[in-house]
Amino acid sequence: MKTTMFRAVCAAAMLLGVGSAALAQQKAEEEPGWAKGRPKTDTAMRMAPVPAFPIPTAADQLPTKKFKLPPGFKVETFASGLLDARGLRQGEKGTIFVSTLFVGNKVYALPADGKGPAKTIIDKMPFATGIEIHKGALYVATHEKILRYDNAEANLDNLGEPKVLYDKLPGGGDHSWKYLRIRDDKLYFAIGAPCNICDPGEYAKIYRMNLDGSGMETVAAGVRNTVGFDFNPKGGQLWFTDNGRDWMSEEIPNDELNVVSKPGQHFGYPFCHQGNISDPEFGWGKDCLGSEYAKPAALLGPHAGSLGLKFYTGKMFPAKYQGAMFIARHGPWNRTTKYADVSVAWPDGKGGAKVEPFMTGFVENNTYLGRPVDFMVMKDGSLLVSDDHAGAIYRITYSGK
Repeated sequence: MKTTMFRAVCAAAMLLGVGSAALAQQKAEEEPGWAKGRPKTDTAMRMAPVPAFPIPTAADQLPTKKFKLPPGFKVETFASGLLDARGLRQGEKGTIFVSTLFVGNKVYALPADGKGPAKTIIDKMPFATGIEIHKGALYVATHEKILRYDNAEANLDNLGEPKVLYDKLPGGGDHSWKYLRIRDDKLYFAIGAPCNICDPGEYAKIYRMNLDGSGMETVAAGVRNTVGFDFNPKGGQLWFTDNGRDWMSEEIPNDELNVVSKPGQHFGYPFCHQGNISDPEFGWGKDCLGSEYAKPAALLGPHAGSLGLKFYTGKMFPAKYQGAMFIARHGPWNRTTKYADVSVAWPDGKGGAKVEPFMTGFVENNTYLGRPVDFMVMKDGSLLVSDDHAGAIYRITYSGK
């Protein structure tokens, strides 16, 4: 319908003497940011972001039994019925906080064992996806503001009015949702590029600030869209996933796993992708093979939708997983062949990392059954995995049997 309409507009414009440049500009303005650079082929024009289910998958229809893990590991459904479940954090009293994004616009609270109904503690808050817990306070970041609810676990029935820490986030839709971590009394967050590919200005960076909202500073630049980062318990380096640009091809560029070795590093966007490919529009005159831009520690696959990243700090899993990172590959939408999994990565001590699949089974007949997002290490060493597509949380344990 849109193609037919555009052709009609073109024909009318030709009769009126409107130039082709004006038509191209009009067409570009009609397209959302994620469509910038999309080839005008039939296959590409049918691709669009995969929407989450409008209702959670019923507990007895979840793909839990179809998941495959290494020998000795077991996965079970920890909680279901959580529309659009994304971020996972746990309070000091055991409460599990679950954030949402486009569909939910909520933050839930769950008992520590996952049993019993989830309590909606924040509702009708668009892009309420960035959450963190620190000294009893719940930090929540939308695409516009960063808020703090003090004594959250003691006030689950009524959190009260939050303290606004920062209200100058750019908002918008493209890559504007947040992911939060706190370390050494600094709050870390990213502002993603406001487009698929463009000059991002002050966007496409990881920032940190004091817990009262003051002292904003840049941690890393050239970061297109990170929705997952964590600090290595051994050494404290910040590791993060980064989503590669769309529409160069189905096979390139790869998403990246990166590590910040010094403050202020530039990781390439929009000039360079996956550490060795120049952007066809913005890469002219840039040395993507030189040392100006930080190289990825590892590549995570084309259009992998790499999201949550969490270092395993528990004791339940075998020794080889101590100090490893779990990474949620949410899965591509602008690639014909779909894939999604939980991967595990081991730093090599030289700025690189080895990556391999850990939990598979999220795709069947090229259709998503679920899509992993974030992780949380439980006090007993088990690992929780959120799934926004099915509206569920899974629990991974290890028994060695």
